[in-house]
Amino acid sequence: MTDTAARLLRLLSLLQLPREWPGSELADRLGVTDRTVRRDVDRLRELGYPVVAALGATGGYRLTAGSALPPLVLDEDEAVAVAVGLRVAAGQAVTGIEDASVRALTKLEQVLPTKLRRRVRVVGAAVAVGAGSGPTVDPDVLTTLAAAVSNRERLRLRYRDAAGAETRRHVEPIGVAAAGRRWYLVAYDLDRDAWRSFRADRIEGPQPTGARVVARALPAADAAEYVAGRRTDWATPSYEVDVTIEAPPHRVEGRLGATPGSIVADGATGCRFTETRDDDPEWLAAQLITLGVPFRVHGSPELRAGLRGCASRLAHALD
Repeated sequence: MTDTAARLLRLLSLLQLPREWPGSELADRLGVTDRTVRRDVDRLRELGYPVVAALGATGGYRLTAGSALPPLVLDEDEAVAVAVGLRVAAGQAVTGIEDASVRALTKLEQVLPTKLRRRVRVVGAAVAVGAGSGPTVDPDVLTTLAAAVSNRERLRLRYRDAAGAETRRHVEPIGVAAAGRRWYLVAYDLDRDAWRSFRADRIEGPQPTGARVVARALPAADAAEYVAGRRTDWATPSYEVDVTIEAPPHRVEGRLGATPGSIVADGATGCRFTETRDDDPEWLAAQLITLGVPFRVHGSPELRAGLRGCASRLAHALD
């Protein structure tokens, strides 16, 4: 391996494995001398990679955690695994990592070779299970929308409204946001001369046109705030949740898609979950069941109906 850049990438890939590498073994792997390995390690350090060296017979080189996140090198299987995980996270609008998962997925899929993209789609289709009975979003649609936002590029797409009527739209995307376990595209509708938010699960065949987006003033601080103020676009009635759970808050937080402050301690070992929701009650019912602890629902006929639906399917599965 004579090309310095390629050799550095190969060295970095080896050092990212959780072990110490003797200099002689790295030299054999790379087909170079021990001296060249030392120079290449110094180059990686200059680039910000925290490579440490331990002396002695059992010593060697290893990559440690640093104060900043340097670029990572992934082999094909690792890249597929990361991309599939991101597609699942993006499709489910996981609370707290929605935008980050789509941004990361967009960056990764832009550089994946065609054969790896096919592997990602095949594996992703096999492992991505929808949460509850709510609508799911094709990750390919999400990454296309996010890429158009990043590239400031106009889109043409097909959109189905709540009644199922399909229209063709020519839009200038400004942002993608998650709210109520759903994804939305915020864009300026060129045919209607107005800002609109589009539910991503109702978007089909988005195609970038190559035309640049015109700078316009969005009537909100960002896409997320615009979506939050357009509840009529959501077409989902809100419902109240009041649940007592026999588990401390730290065991529940992050597992119910709850807003901060909606889960508080109730007694020495329990907690109370109160919130106004606008997502699928059956999804929340399933999440409560997977907690694996006793709980009691106070009021909330919507959540009770969701629990009865889950119970009915479980009973049917055991018949």
